[in-house]
Amino acid sequence: MSKILVVAEHLNGKLNSSTARCVTCALELKPETIDLLVLADAPDAIAAEAAKIDGVSKVLAVANPANAHALAAAYAPQIAAAAKNGYTHVFAPSTTFGKDVMPRVAALLDVAQVSDIMQVVDAHTFRRPIYAGNAIVTVTAPADKVLAATVRTASYAAAANGSTPARVEALTLAVDLPAHTRFVDLAQGKSDRPDLQSASRVVSGGRGVGSADNFSVIYKLADKLGAAVGASRAAVDAGYVPSDLQVGQTGKIIAPELYVAVGISGAIQHLTGIKDAGTIVAINKDPEAPIFEIADIGLVGDLFKLLPELQAAL
Repeated sequence: MSKILVVAEHLNGKLNSSTARCVTCALELKPETIDLLVLADAPDAIAAEAAKIDGVSKVLAVANPANAHALAAAYAPQIAAAAKNGYTHVFAPSTTFGKDVMPRVAALLDVAQVSDIMQVVDAHTFRRPIYAGNAIVTVTAPADKVLAATVRTASYAAAANGSTPARVEALTLAVDLPAHTRFVDLAQGKSDRPDLQSASRVVSGGRGVGSADNFSVIYKLADKLGAAVGASRAAVDAGYVPSDLQVGQTGKIIAPELYVAVGISGAIQHLTGIKDAGTIVAINKDPEAPIFEIADIGLVGDLFKLLPELQAAL
C-alpha cells in the first residue's frame, strides 16, 4: 500500500489551497495513509488548519527557526529526511513553491521527479502534459523507489474540510541545513483582489487592451465580479502589467470557475494555462481569433464599448 507525504505550502501563516488540491490527487491512489508535512518556525496554527482537510491521516509539524521563510535550500533536506520514514510518495503542488523545492528533494532522494501530474492511472503511473499542453504523456516511475512528484493543481479540486480533524504530531528532524542561502526580502504586489492562482473568477487582458492605462477597464470589470486580474504574455511583454499577472504555460496555470479573456487572441501557451477553467468567456474584435475555439461564450466587438455595457449590467 502507498504511504504519501504531502508537503504543505503556506505563506504568512496561512495554508495555500494548493495543499488541499494535492490531497485530492493523493486520494486517487487509494493509499494507506496521507500525511501532511508542515515546515515553519511556528507551525501550530498552520498545522491545525491542515488537519481539517478531509483524507489527511495526520499532520507532521516541524518547528525550526530556519523555516521562517520557504527557502528551498533549507526545506529540501528536511523533506527528504521525512520521506525516508517509510513513505512511498512525496507530493508537492506544481506552483512556484513546488517547482523550487521538489527538484532538490528528488536529487537528495536520488530519484527522477515526475512533474505536473494531471491524472492518476495507478500508484506509479501518471498522465502529464507535454509540448505546452498539446499532448498528454503517460509516465511510469520505478516502484522500488520513493516517488517525488509535483501535482498540477489546476487539474484537481481542493479537498473539503472533514468533520474530525486529523491528529497533529511534532516531528524533529536531525538534519544539517546548508547556510549558503539566506532570506533577504520578499517583494510582492499588494492587492485587495483575490489571489490569481486560487481565485474562482479571473478577468484577463491581452495585447488588444492597447496600453497600461487602458488596462483600467480590466480592473474595473474584475472589481465588479470580485475577480482576480490576469494577463496574456503579450500584455506582460508590452509592459501593460507586471509579470506576476501572466497566465499561461510560462506564467500561472489556473482553473477558475469563470475565466474572462478580454482582447486575448489565444496563443497556445495561454490556452494551456486556462484549459481547466469551468466557463471561458472571450471578448475580441476578431471573430477568427483562436480563443473562440475553446470559449464557452464568445462576444465579438470593441472591448472598450462592450466592457462598460457589461459593467452597467452587473
